Amino acid sequence: MANRENRNQKKQLNPFIRFSSIAIQMGATIYLGSKLGEWLDVKFNNTNQLYYKIVTLIAVFIAMYAVIKQVLNITNSDKTKNNH
Repeated sequence: MANRENRNQKKQLNPFIRFSSIAIQMGATIYLGSKLGEWLDVKFNNTNQLYYKIVTLIAVFIAMYAVIKQVLNITNSDKTKNNH
């Protein structure tokens, strides 16, 4: 009986870990994009932070694309597991 409780707890925890890692990955992507933009602004002596704004915005789009792709993969894999 303890084994069954262990499995149920793991099933409940697994989606939480998956989605937490997706959120961390999204934050890291945006953070690194903003740091790259800052570095480009300093390197090319850009005073209006144009590189910072553009690269950060691109990083946000990349992060959103990655999140959507991962969530779709998770939901598709969960559907196939439930059908079998």
